[in-house]
Amino acid sequence: MKEQVIKFSRIDSAKFFRTLNKRVNSYFKDNEISKTGNWKLHLKTIVMFSLFLTPYFLILTLDISQWWMLLLTIVMGVGMAGVGMNVMHDANHGAYSSKKWINKVMGSSMYILAGNVYNWQVQHNVLHHTYTNIHGHDEDLEAGRIIRFSEHSKWRKIHRFQQYYSVLLYGLLTFNWVLTTDFKQTRRYLKRKLSYGKLPSPLKQWSTIAITKTLYIAIWIVIPMLLMSIAWWKILLGFFIMHYTAGLILSIVFQLAHVVKQTEMPLPDDQGSMKNTWAIHQLFTTVNFSTKNNIVNWFTGGLNHQVEHHIFPNISHIHYQKISKIVKETAQECNLPYNEYKTTRAAIIAHFTHLKEMGMKPAITA
Repeated sequence: MKEQVIKFSRIDSAKFFRTLNKRVNSYFKDNEISKTGNWKLHLKTIVMFSLFLTPYFLILTLDISQWWMLLLTIVMGVGMAGVGMNVMHDANHGAYSSKKWINKVMGSSMYILAGNVYNWQVQHNVLHHTYTNIHGHDEDLEAGRIIRFSEHSKWRKIHRFQQYYSVLLYGLLTFNWVLTTDFKQTRRYLKRKLSYGKLPSPLKQWSTIAITKTLYIAIWIVIPMLLMSIAWWKILLGFFIMHYTAGLILSIVFQLAHVVKQTEMPLPDDQGSMKNTWAIHQLFTTVNFSTKNNIVNWFTGGLNHQVEHHIFPNISHIHYQKISKIVKETAQECNLPYNEYKTTRAAIIAHFTHLKEMGMKPAITA
């Protein structure tokens, strides 16, 4: 069956995006600052990579107890999530630096997170950012058969318990990158000829996956097995704990931005047309959380400022706190929603409340 082509409305009677874009551009021009990262992002990059990689070298070189090793693998997971949210994410949006080669280098940190740049850019930059919360197009709404995020997804009996077991599965996010996700996505995206920029040749993409996966396994599993005098299964357990920690953090942060009670999951009409323009669609399908919490702002790489990120994905998250005032005021002037939860706790409750509702058996309609 031919895939439906989505068309966003061009009617913006309130001139929301034109007004907002002008105001945001004026902010950067008047303050004579770049839209890309600055010293704050560069310092954060050092911190996040240190959290991620320093424990690895300590485990390999120091004679420490296995309980300390366990703690360090958890720290590595925290650092892994931090690199993903703060460095890789900005870079693969072209927002880390004004220089393309720096964005490419920093974006390649995706490979040491067990992922693949091409796949991530297609799923995130193309599918998620373009078709946010549209069932059948935004792959972030898909979790196989085991979790039902949208009312448009088929209901199964197991979904009655998803508010309980879903969090256990969230930790498997990056671990699945290692095992299956990249292979499935590459086959699917190349077949559909999807790309963020130039479409890579199948040979180049499959070769990249083969080489990077081999190096990844060598660095994180083979080398520790060769250098450490502990049982092989303990090394694999540590590897899993690192990934589970990172996966849990990343999944929770991602879900709080879109899969909550306050956001909509609209469908196109039979002709593939959406009710709103792309920018206004982002306001209805995206939510901020805990934006006054400096720790959350710093660690999540601005992913708690999802409204700003979705409308201006090419602006570094370093600036989201400042431009959020402009976005909120403009949305309110145009009588448009600006969704936000004051705390992370409130957003988490909203997410699992949504999961509970989606887990209920849908009423039979005539």
